[in-house]
Amino acid sequence: MNFQTLLCEKDNGIVTISLNRPDRMNALSKQLLQELGAAMEEIAEDEEANVVIITSQGKAFCAGADIAETDLSAPNAALKTTKVFRTVFNSIEALPKPVIAAVNGFALGGGCELALACDLRIASDKASFAFPEVKLGLIPGAGGTQRLPRIIGMSNALEMLLTGKRINAEEAYRFGLVNRVVPADNLLEEARNLAGKLAAVPPLGIGMAKTAVRTGMNMDIGSALELEQQCFRYLTTTKDYGEERNAFLDK
Repeated sequence: MNFQTLLCEKDNGIVTISLNRPDRMNALSKQLLQELGAAMEEIAEDEEANVVIITSQGKAFCAGADIAETDLSAPNAALKTTKVFRTVFNSIEALPKPVIAAVNGFALGGGCELALACDLRIASDKASFAFPEVKLGLIPGAGGTQRLPRIIGMSNALEMLLTGKRINAEEAYRFGLVNRVVPADNLLEEARNLAGKLAAVPPLGIGMAKTAVRTGMNMDIGSALELEQQCFRYLTTTKDYGEERNAFLDK
């Protein structure tokens, strides 16, 4: 994976993707979004890639959309722009492999939406999160109004969305926005430790768990339980289950 706005490396099944526009606080340019989407396509097809970490270079995780190249007042610009963002973020969410956001600085607007599209979030003690769109007379347009309340609840989400206030890492942890907070110097180490644990789990089970949870969240409980049963049944027919069961019995 050779990109201009991303740094990518793969080690022991763990792919680390770093947003690499530190001079622009890793703002989401058209090129960065295109490359991030291409990276997701490659990872989805790569049998040696088991877990993804998304982080960034510099002091900011992501400042959101690159305002310098985005004029939302132009005809159809808003629809075109949000479609690009949503397509890329949806591809992260739908990836049949776990994705960890390692948030090393502030995640604002689209940057926070990027983190929300990931499955797990680890924040450094210097991280912060906000949706400042309301101060521009806007709302988040790439999933923020939908993913945020599903993760932290409606009341907490509305407070962030309606006021645009920025919350620090500890408050994000209390809200359930991040899974853990770690010292800034240990962020990537902690993310890689977690990724290593996930990479050691049979991948089909991980993929089915993601499908059952993410798809089931948008179903009524009866349909969601049926989906869970179908996923469970499928896994019992796989090679992964047979090998792991035999290994357990051999112990």
